Amino acid sequence: MNDRVLRETVIGLGGDVTGVPREDGFILTAASELMAVLCLADGIQDLKERVARIIVAYDRDGKPVTVDDIDATGAVTILLRDALKPNVVQTIEGTPAFVHGGPFANIAHGTNSLMADDVAAHLSDYLITEAGFGSDLGAEKFMNIVCRLGDIEPDAVTIVASVRALKYHGKDMWPADVDALEEEDVAAVRGGFENLDRHVRNLQQFGVPVVVAINRFPSDTDAEIAAVLEHCEEELGVRAAESNVFSDGGEGGMDLAEKVSAAAEADSTFEYLYPDDAPIKEKIETVATEIYGAERVEYYGDAERDIERLTDLGFDDVPICMSKTFHSLSDDPSLKGAPEGWTLEVKEVYPSAGAGFLVVLTGDVLTLPGLPETPAAAEMDIDSDGTISGLF
Repeated sequence: MNDRVLRETVIGLGGDVTGVPREDGFILTAASELMAVLCLADGIQDLKERVARIIVAYDRDGKPVTVDDIDATGAVTILLRDALKPNVVQTIEGTPAFVHGGPFANIAHGTNSLMADDVAAHLSDYLITEAGFGSDLGAEKFMNIVCRLGDIEPDAVTIVASVRALKYHGKDMWPADVDALEEEDVAAVRGGFENLDRHVRNLQQFGVPVVVAINRFPSDTDAEIAAVLEHCEEELGVRAAESNVFSDGGEGGMDLAEKVSAAAEADSTFEYLYPDDAPIKEKIETVATEIYGAERVEYYGDAERDIERLTDLGFDDVPICMSKTFHSLSDDPSLKGAPEGWTLEVKEVYPSAGAGFLVVLTGDVLTLPGLPETPAAAEMDIDSDGTISGLF
């Protein structure tokens, strides 16, 4: 169930039997530490060890209380035993694929499970895995968190762009005028290039070849597509291809597949954006300035105290997972293009000890989003013979 009042709760009000009165709150499953643990574990024993070190509270001396301390490790691992197994599905053309795990990239680390990737790598010549949202979120976290914890290195990176998204960043369109995106506007497409350029440069910092896939929509015109291809190949110097997989199936992706394959075979030297032993603040500020384009970082509320405590507890040698809006490269969803001269606001830092990283909450990001004005549930129904409608 999704109820926004669960973001902040007060519990333990029923006396000694129900616990100590305190503030608490729920977060979305996709942002939970258990989701991250599931996606980063390499087997039952590793899963068990990760679950065991999840911090559930702090004692009166400020020391962490873990799942193992309250004797819950075995029970939690039992519940996740079958969920740990990767799920095999197939495309409409019968191609097998793994869909396993679901951490959102704006509020979590945003990638498929390492176990699914490992199995897939043993079954194919090329492993293609997704990192949600853009280079500032999924890609940055894949490189700095997943590759580091999974001891893997990508051979190439594909960034998916669209004419619609470029128009969105090339006009003063917040909130977005969706109808305007249907009209041909090459100038607006070019106006959005600064956003695409930032994403490409972000990815190039990691030392691997970049390919731009232009995901074509029915309303896109040849002139708009040509403008993007020309910019990528002549101005940015990166491979680019139009993708018509949605409309034409596998045949619509042949040009893209050939360019990605060529990029994967090219020489590359992968490297992380920051070292393990960099101070927590340095890691945050590196991502903020080098990836988001922020000028500075400011810390609010208890964020400074959080960092001091985590450093004292020995959590300063793990990667960071920045939680930030996906509507902008900045922490303000209304800023489009490639904003400069702005300040990233950090409001909380907390450990995901089982996952192996620190979570950094920025701006107004929500770890439990609310329902839209007209939620999908309002259109769902079931009749007397058990037939369900309204799911799709």
